[in-house]
Amino acid sequence: MSRHELYSRRYPLLPLKNVVIFPRNIVTLLVGRPRSIQAVEESLSTNRRLVVTAHRDTEIDDPSPEDLFSVGSLAEIVSVERQQNNAIQVVLEGVGRVRLGQFDTSRPYYTVAAEELRETASTGADVPALLLHVQELAIRYHDAREKLAPEILDMVQRASDPGHLADLLATQILADTTRRQEFLETPEPVRRLEMIAVHLAGDLDVAELENRIQERVREQVERHQREYYLREQLKVIQDELSGESGNEIEELRQRILSRGMSDDIQEKMLRELTRLERMPSVSAEATVVRTYIDTVLALPWHERSPDQLDLDEAERILDQDHYGLEQVKDRILDYLAVRSLRERSDKRDAGASQILCFVGPPGVGKTSLGRSIARAMGREFVRVSLGGVRDEAEIRGHRRTYIGAMPGRMIGALKQAGTVNPLILLDEIDKLSSDYRGDPSAALLEVLDPEQNQAFTDHFLDLPYDLSQVLFITTANYLQQVPRPLRDRMEIIEISGYTEDEKIEIARRYLLPRQTAEHALGSDAVQIDEESWKLLLRGYTREAGVRELDRDVAAICRKVVREVVRGKTTSVAVTPELIETYLGPKRFSVELDIGESQIGVAIGLGTTEIGGELIPVEVATMPGKGGLTITGRAGDVMQESARAALSYARSRAEQLRIPVNFQDAVDLHIHLPEGATPKDGPSAGITMATALISAVTRRPVRNDTAMTGEITLRGRVLAIGGVKDKALAAHRHGMRRLILPAENRRDLQRVPDNVRADMEFIFVSDMDEVISAAILLDEHQAEGLSEDVELVGSSFGRTPATQQIVASALAPHA
Repeated sequence: MSRHELYSRRYPLLPLKNVVIFPRNIVTLLVGRPRSIQAVEESLSTNRRLVVTAHRDTEIDDPSPEDLFSVGSLAEIVSVERQQNNAIQVVLEGVGRVRLGQFDTSRPYYTVAAEELRETASTGADVPALLLHVQELAIRYHDAREKLAPEILDMVQRASDPGHLADLLATQILADTTRRQEFLETPEPVRRLEMIAVHLAGDLDVAELENRIQERVREQVERHQREYYLREQLKVIQDELSGESGNEIEELRQRILSRGMSDDIQEKMLRELTRLERMPSVSAEATVVRTYIDTVLALPWHERSPDQLDLDEAERILDQDHYGLEQVKDRILDYLAVRSLRERSDKRDAGASQILCFVGPPGVGKTSLGRSIARAMGREFVRVSLGGVRDEAEIRGHRRTYIGAMPGRMIGALKQAGTVNPLILLDEIDKLSSDYRGDPSAALLEVLDPEQNQAFTDHFLDLPYDLSQVLFITTANYLQQVPRPLRDRMEIIEISGYTEDEKIEIARRYLLPRQTAEHALGSDAVQIDEESWKLLLRGYTREAGVRELDRDVAAICRKVVREVVRGKTTSVAVTPELIETYLGPKRFSVELDIGESQIGVAIGLGTTEIGGELIPVEVATMPGKGGLTITGRAGDVMQESARAALSYARSRAEQLRIPVNFQDAVDLHIHLPEGATPKDGPSAGITMATALISAVTRRPVRNDTAMTGEITLRGRVLAIGGVKDKALAAHRHGMRRLILPAENRRDLQRVPDNVRADMEFIFVSDMDEVISAAILLDEHQAEGLSEDVELVGSSFGRTPATQQIVASALAPHA
């Protein structure tokens, strides 16, 4: 391509931040802006050339033509490499100086006309002398700064063209964008060479000044170091004369000998003390050794707290601190009974270490229960939070070769407890994670294994330490997130959510007295009656535990404090009306607001980390060609349950008196409200089947009935988990009937008595029984369906109130 053709075309424009490219200069750039990427793509599709220029203001990300310098460089794309983040790494070589004009902004990127800035001829007798002078300055600059690579220095010495030499040095020594741009806009080679000579001479003067300053600073530092060394020598001499240093080493030796450590550990500690004695006190290694010795001596080696094995006293303390939780209390009393008998038979080592894991939703008292167990047993209590721990060194400690090394959390907990048999609560064990620094859950395997933790080795200590006398208790919200090897080493004790009556008792016995004390109120300053407690629970909280209830009680106490400070009263009897004044409108409705019994709407149940929750399922039919749409962030298992429910409905079309080929002309849409919350699991199978059959048969589903169970293609209803949490959720939302798989009858005894008294439990073994119990069918549709539905609980389904609900639901569809 001729020079005229090269500079008479339009080119894509690539704006650059803080980058100026000179002719014959090769630069590697990472292009990430969409407009810039499109400009590179356009150049690649044509002649691989584009125009580059710098921003006037680097703070502007999307520059207009006025924000760009009018002089740039015509560059050729040497190579392109695409990156994973959709960016492009491009290598450009400058071709020549150009003046930009005729900006075209109609495309996603700018195109410009490039006018060549021709270089003037380098003539005159002084040009060779100037060239030689600049080469000498460049060599001196390299000697002073050492910033020029050997190959660059060689090119400088062999350069014979003033313009080439000036551009070559400019790319190496000019860092400021404004200076580089000024240099680019100067087409005269001799002028550019003079600018480089001035810059090199000025930089050499600065370098000489810096060398003089550094020399003076070095002399002062050496003088200070000499004085410091002499002062330290004087200090050592004084210590030797006074005997203070010797006394400190001897004191450490006596502490090591009196700690009662094993012979191997004692011998190693004495070796470390000998090293410390020979080291200068100001050395960094001496500080590390001293910290190591202090840490080992601070650990408990024989100190232990005697176990309180009085079962009656332990039971009294557990009942005093926690209401309910009978299963957990029984397990602790069993543990104490075994320890008591072992003490009598002098078998202290056998099975001494047992690990309990409390699993339950937040706010049910898992952490506080561990503290109560420690108080009941008379042991020291230390809580170790594992939430967010992702480094194995957090458990095993850091090796002493690292700066700032410290022991792991287990050794730190024992150091804090001061005894060899504390109760260590490993909180939030299901929140452990791992990365390139190791897996902390794998390190916990040794800690929690009774066969291994008798000689636990921390990386910082590098000594075996006995953890077998420690009582470890762990807590978790979600058992499935605890690694399987860890679960095998622990005894799982599930703590479900509290019933309404239990929450009221907890609030009366613990929450209200604590909050009145924290707010400096008298014990009778706040009085809350039964109806007000129920309003608090039903209208302002919806949780498995009592944390939100505790916050609401604290809010009421703050309002009472304000009235007491103003002198209006000394005590307040809280009523439902006063609660709405203090806390505002109710946050939750007492019952799930689904109105009357509706077609295509069924109430399912699920479990989350905070307990059970209701999962409404809505099904809509519309003309179509047999499509099935599932929305509401349903997981893979739940979507498979929906397809299984549809297949069951089609297989039972004749018995349900619906057209066999109904799906050929109908599209089905299954939706689970609260679409931002992910949902998964098979237990919503019968719920989706019920809602689907209701939508197809045009018969409503009873609005007082909740259900849960897995469905098979043949209509069998399989067992599910979390029956207690689901029953509590249904009771909390005002459901009066609960349909459960027949195999879950064994779980009914875990449901509180008041819930069993208030609700009717219907156990089913196939889908026909679910349809009969949940859908209000007419006589023809009910023919052929199984009537063997088992009722457990209240006689709600046979009361006049139920008959009235059924009659009102059937009236609009008769």
